[in-house]
Amino acid sequence: MDGSAPSFSTNSLESHWMPFSGNRDFKASPRLVTQSSGAYLTDHKGNKLIDGSSGLFCVPLGHGRKEIADAVHAQMMQNDYVSPFQTGQLGSFELAEVIARRLPDPFNHVFFVNSGSEAIDTSLKMVMAYHRARGEAHRVRYVSRERAYHGVNIGGVSLAGMVKNRETFPHVMPNVVTMRHTWTGDDMFVKGQPENGRELADDLQRHCETYGGSTIAACYIEPVAGSTGTLVPPKGYLERVREICDEHGIVLVFDEVITGFGRMGTPFAAHKFGVTPDIMTMAKALTNGAIPMGAVAATDEIYETITNTAPENAIEFFHGYTYSGHPAACAAGLATQKIMDDEGLFEKSAALSEYFLDALWSLKGHELVRDLRGIGLMGAVDVHHDGVPGRRGGNLQKALFWNGCHIKFTGDNAVVAPMFISEHSHIDEIVDCLRKTLDEELEASVKA
Repeated sequence: MDGSAPSFSTNSLESHWMPFSGNRDFKASPRLVTQSSGAYLTDHKGNKLIDGSSGLFCVPLGHGRKEIADAVHAQMMQNDYVSPFQTGQLGSFELAEVIARRLPDPFNHVFFVNSGSEAIDTSLKMVMAYHRARGEAHRVRYVSRERAYHGVNIGGVSLAGMVKNRETFPHVMPNVVTMRHTWTGDDMFVKGQPENGRELADDLQRHCETYGGSTIAACYIEPVAGSTGTLVPPKGYLERVREICDEHGIVLVFDEVITGFGRMGTPFAAHKFGVTPDIMTMAKALTNGAIPMGAVAATDEIYETITNTAPENAIEFFHGYTYSGHPAACAAGLATQKIMDDEGLFEKSAALSEYFLDALWSLKGHELVRDLRGIGLMGAVDVHHDGVPGRRGGNLQKALFWNGCHIKFTGDNAVVAPMFISEHSHIDEIVDCLRKTLDEELEASVKA
């Protein structure tokens, strides 16, 4: 070594091991974003594309919000870091109050983390601590659902109902059982909640009868299963899950990492469906994706049971992260929440839903479209696979990018989640690009 600084090419991509990506495939034909503003991205070739999934559901206010950047900059110049263990900074307390005011009663306590995955693991610890404080540490079982996604930490992988997210990682939490997912194939092309399927909630009752309800600690539910392709709960389904949890003393956890902060046209999906859980996880839109942040909200009962059982002046909950409630993340969160209020974006989300779903349903009848599902500003285009499940979806996602649209795919499901700031023209552009790309894929498959 001669001591000189290393030289790198701007096209050197090999050092970065990318998440949830085909690294070899991507590096052979990269899709790089170099700029973002409003509803649009710019790729490394200078092409503009519309963001049809709000990033990963986390940028509903649009990219490049100056208000958020200015708030983060000001906070970093004033106070860039404070240890969250036994000291604090005002931003986290202020943001917790803002979030608590959005939550249904009786949620008044918010614990900050750095992602949705951390929120799930934190909620698991809350459940354990709560039952231990009540003298019910024998509750060691957890119920999740098939096709569920709860992040990538070990707790979330343990609860996962998507086999690809766990087959490589066999050493997970024991005592996790799953309920059936709610997409049966009986109700196709349904806007909103299907009429049929309430009885699927009785899977939880069957687990209570099989294992003993007194051994089950918690039931984890995405009110709308997002990453797996917008599985909307049937009418009465969430209500029945709540009834069974109440009957057996089971903590009901709603994973609102995707559905929280306006995606359903309401503050949270709990408001949309009129069902209140005991714990709620959130992330993504909390800071408009500008700074990593997540949170877990607990009811007064759970918070007070854990804290009041501990000795005076003792740490009640032995858990936290170095960056819990980071000052810059709190500044981003406060600025984001202010924009949501000032611009009436929950209301705009609700008002835009009908136009969005009607536009998406214009794809009904396309030869490649197997099903359409949607509610609020969240929809799925389920395409027929080409003989290898997931391959067509992967190819469509790449083709969409070069056709001018970013949309997140899981397997053969396109998950469409437009921004709350969208105009009708943005919705039209997203759907038109989808139709064009589906047409090209159909033409190519016929030729093959």
